[in-house]
Amino acid sequence: MFAVVNQLCRMLNSPQRFLLLAVGLLLLPALLTHLGLLAFYGDEGIRALVALEMRISGNYITPTMFGEFYYNKPPLYNWLLVVVFNFTGRTDEFIARLPTVFFLLAYAITVWFFVKKHFPKNTSPDCHPEWSGQDLPTANYPLLIPLALITCGRILFWDSMLALIDTCFSWVVYAMFMVIFTQGEREKYGRLFGLAYLLAAIGFMLKGLPAVVFLGIALMAYFFWVKKWRPFFSLAHLGGLAVFGVVVGSYYLVYAQQNGGLSVVFSTLFSESAKRTFVEHGFGSTVLHLFTFPFEMWYHFLPWTLLVVYLLRKNALQLLRQQRFIAWNGLVLLTTILPYWASVEVYPRYLLMHVPLVFTVFFYLHFKNKEVGSPTVRWVEGIFQGLCWGLLAASFAPLLWPAVQHVPFLHLKVGFLAGATGVLLWAYRRWEAQRMLTFVAVMLVARMAFNWFILPVRLEIDCNTQVRQTTLDAVQKLEGRPLFIYQESLGHEPVTGYYFTRETDEILRQKQADFDTSACYLLDSYRYEIRYKQLAKVKTLWQCGDLEVVKIK
Repeated sequence: MFAVVNQLCRMLNSPQRFLLLAVGLLLLPALLTHLGLLAFYGDEGIRALVALEMRISGNYITPTMFGEFYYNKPPLYNWLLVVVFNFTGRTDEFIARLPTVFFLLAYAITVWFFVKKHFPKNTSPDCHPEWSGQDLPTANYPLLIPLALITCGRILFWDSMLALIDTCFSWVVYAMFMVIFTQGEREKYGRLFGLAYLLAAIGFMLKGLPAVVFLGIALMAYFFWVKKWRPFFSLAHLGGLAVFGVVVGSYYLVYAQQNGGLSVVFSTLFSESAKRTFVEHGFGSTVLHLFTFPFEMWYHFLPWTLLVVYLLRKNALQLLRQQRFIAWNGLVLLTTILPYWASVEVYPRYLLMHVPLVFTVFFYLHFKNKEVGSPTVRWVEGIFQGLCWGLLAASFAPLLWPAVQHVPFLHLKVGFLAGATGVLLWAYRRWEAQRMLTFVAVMLVARMAFNWFILPVRLEIDCNTQVRQTTLDAVQKLEGRPLFIYQESLGHEPVTGYYFTRETDEILRQKQADFDTSACYLLDSYRYEIRYKQLAKVKTLWQCGDLEVVKIK
């Protein structure tokens, strides 16, 4: 097998091209395999349900959930989902999650574009004459940042598989950060403010006020850094504000005409942003969070955050200052992460716009240390090699795991995982200049193992699966009768609502009075004592509890 790899490398002229081919062949299968296998989790149900109700009602201006106005998020992502639903004619989990994969790849391409555009050129090949020009480790730098974004633990094994806003929103915000730097360095302030405010408007229409906060902090940080305040108070800045006002204002002008006002929607958007801060959680919890936040975020974005050790070297700050692009990544990271650092209720997916900023700094320090033969590099690369050995050993675990013995082509899949990991481990040890790129391929193989063996087990044990299946079974018992929610029986259960709405093609609404005995109702029988005939039971995600589909007597 290793002889075949050597021959392929000779045909492709370099190990780098072989590894890029391997990554290219693994990437889409890793991201798409079993993408729609699991039922929706939590907020996925909100995104899909709001889009589904738009599609059913034909009202694309005022989003609803359970037929009531939904104020928590602007509608842009719901519009995107509706476009995908209409284009494919499907509204299932795979189709709802497919935009996330698309936006992740678009995000990665955008990162590559900006990193390559500002890639530090002053490398030192004379330090290692055994490396040919095309195999210099720094030649991989512009590619490694986006590939590390895709293959960090939180994204690869979680966020890339969910139908949520955050990947798209982070892509837009990251592009905004880069536009501010790129156009600012060229002193094209009209373009800077016009593009930055346009991207902020798109971000606002995706997720609300966080886009405005990020824009304000990034602009202040940049002009403070370059010590030029005149452009900040110029007509060009007013032009940017006008762009934002036209994009966002046009929508809300139409919205106000249909909804009768804007006070509720803007107060809700503000509370959605403020509820995660000390305003809601208090001073003590906020102080504790200030200490735990860095360690928690470091954990979520492993393994690439292991490179943080380079920041502990005494020359780290000096190296970062040598390149303006690298310095900007560090500056915009430190300033724009502060709102989340000070917010107690923060999920890792809220920080995805910061991930390429972190990796741009970390990999730059890695390669600068590698050029001078720093002993820290040997320790870091030794840890990554240990992870390769661990995955190779874990490749055989499915053969001994009773829960996955029913997986089709079990032995063939185990053979592929062990063979691919073995070849990549050999390449990692042999091609020193390509070790980080090799490990990207290793992470994609790990995702294939996750898809084949972990997801089927989750399918069997997750309450989400029961929610989906019991809902689908209950729809059959309706026999065409209309279904309503009995008063507050369903609570905040968008996943259950989504599956009922998808299967009946009718908006599931609450009913508080004037109950029709010919209709069916979702009832929480522990909360409401009425006489009824039970037709079916359905599971909900809240404590995996039960609701009943009933006819009222």
